[in-house]
Amino acid sequence: MVAFKGVWTQPFWRSVSGEFIAMLIFVLLGLGSTISWGVGDSPQPADLLRISLCFGLSIVTMVHCFGHISGAHLNPAVTIAFVCTRRITLAKSLFYIIAQCLGAISGAGLLYIITPFNLIGNLGVTMVNERLSLGHGLLVEILITFQLVFCISASCDPKYKDKYPPIAIGISVIIGHLFAINYTGASMNPARSLGPAVILWNWKSHWIYWVGPIIGAVCAATVYDYIYCPDNDLKQHLKEAITKATQKTKGKYIEVDDCRSQADAEDLILKSGTVHVIDIDQAESKKGKDSASEILSTV
Repeated sequence: MVAFKGVWTQPFWRSVSGEFIAMLIFVLLGLGSTISWGVGDSPQPADLLRISLCFGLSIVTMVHCFGHISGAHLNPAVTIAFVCTRRITLAKSLFYIIAQCLGAISGAGLLYIITPFNLIGNLGVTMVNERLSLGHGLLVEILITFQLVFCISASCDPKYKDKYPPIAIGISVIIGHLFAINYTGASMNPARSLGPAVILWNWKSHWIYWVGPIIGAVCAATVYDYIYCPDNDLKQHLKEAITKATQKTKGKYIEVDDCRSQADAEDLILKSGTVHVIDIDQAESKKGKDSASEILSTV
């Protein structure tokens, strides 16, 4: 039960429901831009600019609306990356990912219901271009997700105040689509690909849209947080702990005496920026309960 500490609280479930609603709206709007409304035998060609702008501006809107509620991850790959950089616990991330996937499926299902059957087409299912190998498709998804999550990490870094994360993140989504729609459909988001795949039951090369974004997201968040812009307090604390652990006294290793409490350790976690912060245990701590704060960042 310790692993699920902070899960059974009203603020956390408000955050989970926010992820569900935001993902539903994002997928509904984004996939809707891929629908061709051509007449008869003259279908409209895919408008790459319209699709890119719709996905990017939808992200801007959802991050602005839900950033202070749930952190607006809106992407299982981002949530997994935040687990690796200690911005969210593993237990809480499971509920976030489930909410994101259910929201994406619901959004794709709603679009399927309201769209005339003869216009549905492939409902925005992401597929690797036939001219590419699966390996090339996987590499493209890794690269575009890397640039997205690196942008998220940089724009939400509290050390740099003069930023507006929703705009930066939305632009990152737009350029990812402009570049990669013709390659892989530009997913960058496993839940976005899962939604239409479930509704049309089309699983062709679907694994690429989980493996690629997750690898890209984890690499980007790890590189930013631990190489380019590490937290100095956390770095110093880890250095001291390693030094104590390797010291010898009378031929024996001494036990590390960590004077920091669990709450102090969690305070070293990189906190998010402008659209950012939700302390889901704050209400309980004010009541005198023993609870640790949890910071969720935006997507």
